[in-house]
Amino acid sequence: MARLAQRLRFGWKGFRQFISQGLIDPLPARHALCGYTPTKAGKDVKAAIDVALVGLPQGMAFAAMAGLDSIYGIMAATVGTFIAPLFTRCSLTVSGPSNATAFMLASFFLAASPAIQSQPFIFVPLIVFLAGLLCVVCAFVKATEMLQFVSRSVLVGYITGAATLIIASQLRYVIGLNDVNAGSSFFSMSGAILQNLQDVQWQPMVLGALSFALFIPLKKYFKFLPTFAIILVVMSTLNWILCQPWTGAMFTNVRMLRDFTMSDLVCTPPAVWEIPGHLVELFPIVVGIAFLSTLEQTVMSKTLSAKTGEPLNLNQDTFAVGMANIGSSFTTSLPCSASLTRSMLNYNAGAATRFSGVICGLICLAITFVLANFPLISRIPHCVLAALVLANAVSLFDRKLLRICYRSTPGDSIVLIITFIAALLLPLHIAIFVGVVISVSLFLRKAAKPELVEYTFDNEGTLMQVNDEVNRLPQISIVHVEGDLFFGAADLFRKQVSRIAEDPSLAVVVLRMRNARNLDATSVCALEELIKFIREKKRHIIISGASREVFRILKKSGVLEVLQEGCAKGESNIFLIEPRNPNMSTRKALMRAQKLLGTAQADISIYTTKTTTPV
Repeated sequence: MARLAQRLRFGWKGFRQFISQGLIDPLPARHALCGYTPTKAGKDVKAAIDVALVGLPQGMAFAAMAGLDSIYGIMAATVGTFIAPLFTRCSLTVSGPSNATAFMLASFFLAASPAIQSQPFIFVPLIVFLAGLLCVVCAFVKATEMLQFVSRSVLVGYITGAATLIIASQLRYVIGLNDVNAGSSFFSMSGAILQNLQDVQWQPMVLGALSFALFIPLKKYFKFLPTFAIILVVMSTLNWILCQPWTGAMFTNVRMLRDFTMSDLVCTPPAVWEIPGHLVELFPIVVGIAFLSTLEQTVMSKTLSAKTGEPLNLNQDTFAVGMANIGSSFTTSLPCSASLTRSMLNYNAGAATRFSGVICGLICLAITFVLANFPLISRIPHCVLAALVLANAVSLFDRKLLRICYRSTPGDSIVLIITFIAALLLPLHIAIFVGVVISVSLFLRKAAKPELVEYTFDNEGTLMQVNDEVNRLPQISIVHVEGDLFFGAADLFRKQVSRIAEDPSLAVVVLRMRNARNLDATSVCALEELIKFIREKKRHIIISGASREVFRILKKSGVLEVLQEGCAKGESNIFLIEPRNPNMSTRKALMRAQKLLGTAQADISIYTTKTTTPV
């Protein structure tokens, strides 16, 4: 019992050290107040105005992607943009709604149960809150570091599949099929459009085509202009003109967006007793949105930190995106994450401090109050916003990245194709994890198959590879243990070394663990079984070149005691690496082996991986 209590105390101490290494600053913005001058404020205001003119129209477009009213995107561009800079480490990133999370939310609602589909004003804020809470927890336990295991092929496949899905979903609004039930997959949406071609309306098609045509040159040649805002104003004005009697009033049947009021800004909290019944269905989308929000925040932080020279703290940035989502969840808001477009615009516009984001949020809030009190949103044709969404989705197809991921390795090609197909067939919050699982599985399969090659010395002392023409019966074998000895590789490693130990002439096995990394419980158990197996064969085993980390793990697990059995005082079966002379530990191990054999001469062979030069 006392030993158990000691281990619990040790585990708790280790957990506290682990948490303290990624300590979260509760409010980094307070440090920026010192030395904040009017000059810096002027630069921040200028950048904030530029970002607000882009952010609000983009938010409306992303809300349309998610199949929600414009207010959801507007509030995400307001509240999320205001809160995130208060907590982030990378000061110039701008948070708000994004393509990826809007795609995912749209896919979820298309496949959700009727109870959830009919009440987005309740369940969207709940999803945003839970995703934000999960991000905060992940920040404190440093889970952000796990994102390095997400393959680029997964992201490219997901974005390409999601963009294809969004094109299919928005195309029906551009051609006037607003009330068609299109299902939740790419194929059902495409089928619904083909079955209802007779109901296509030419008026929304004209407005949509003109919007798309205007988007291309503005995006290509006038990147510094707020493209979305310009197109919405121009096309809304054109539609108003075409609705007048003196122009024939032919566009009066074009569907418009819905206005919102002040009461629409605040969410409707769900009844507490109703939440547990939906948690199972909400769990995948909460995890998916938290995952994507953290990933986008991380990518954007790395990009801007490389430009500004600010030190990175990805866990702090994850904490910031979590707080932004928690704050946004009290309004009718989409999920928030760092935006590539708005963050780079903020940087290029000359923002001086993190307060440019705070000021941008305040500007967006002022505009939101105006829109809530004047019927301006209802002047925007739905088909125009859908055309902008469609054009934005088309711009997400990156032929260069697709070519790289498809041609680099067979594994990348498989991951890209499977993730893309999954995005077309499954809800997006499931599809991205399908891609992650396939990617990790292929990596583990590759990493868990080490290949050993035998090397030996000939009569002249030259090191050479053993083959059919070289027939040696060694007494001492040196096995180079290379790479990660995690659970996936441990069993195969044990079997391979056990097969080597079956050689009847072998007397001593020296495990050279200089480059062995990441031992876990599975690999330690495999090593203990290997030690016992070799000793059952009346042979000896020695470890050389072990790092202090390997020694610590063996000692704590008790395997060191098993390895040292039979050693007299002053003797050892393990020799640590000496940085100044890396081969000294192997020399000592050979001297120990010769002592065990009772001779100063012994036949020696060396086993190593194919990619490692033996020493």
